[in-house]
Amino acid sequence: MAALAAAAVAVNSSRPATAIAHDAPDARLVVFRIGAGQAVAPHTSTSSVIMVIAAGSGWVQDETDERAVKAGDVIAFEPHERHGMRADAEELVVLAIIAPRPGARS
Repeated sequence: MAALAAAAVAVNSSRPATAIAHDAPDARLVVFRIGAGQAVAPHTSTSSVIMVIAAGSGWVQDETDERAVKAGDVIAFEPHERHGMRADAEELVVLAIIAPRPGARS
């Protein structure tokens, strides 16, 4: 996963970099490389989202709270549950497992 995170691309330098590790109707796996001070704004998905913290530390936000996370942590969100993430002083690498793939649910 480190190689995939290193190869992740950002739309611009102020945004986290992403790389799609797997994309099929049953699931999409996305690697986020979030630089110090960057964030993925809170949002919702029609799918379940499982975040695996692969490296670094930072914060994950849910409906009502923000909690510290570090490498090895796993956080799950139900469909339509608000979630976001941010890095503070160090880079944060997150594998997001989104199932089913967005748009695949009828």
